[in-house]
Amino acid sequence: MQVTVRDNNVDQAMRALKKKLQREGVFREMKLRRHFEKPSERRKRERAEAVRRHRKLLRKRLEREGF
Repeated sequence: MQVTVRDNNVDQAMRALKKKLQREGVFREMKLRRHFEKPSERRKRERAEAVRRHRKLLRKRLEREGF
């Protein structure tokens, strides 16, 4: 991952880097790896996330269609 520093503006480059890391999910993964997660817990969490994403997609689709 690369961020360019323009006009010696390190603060702006740091903000851009943090935004990229957030978008990639690096902070979330670091948080998850702080403790061991059993494989069964991992599957359960991932399944719940998939359901959440699906419901959000349906909600947005219904909103777009005007229901």
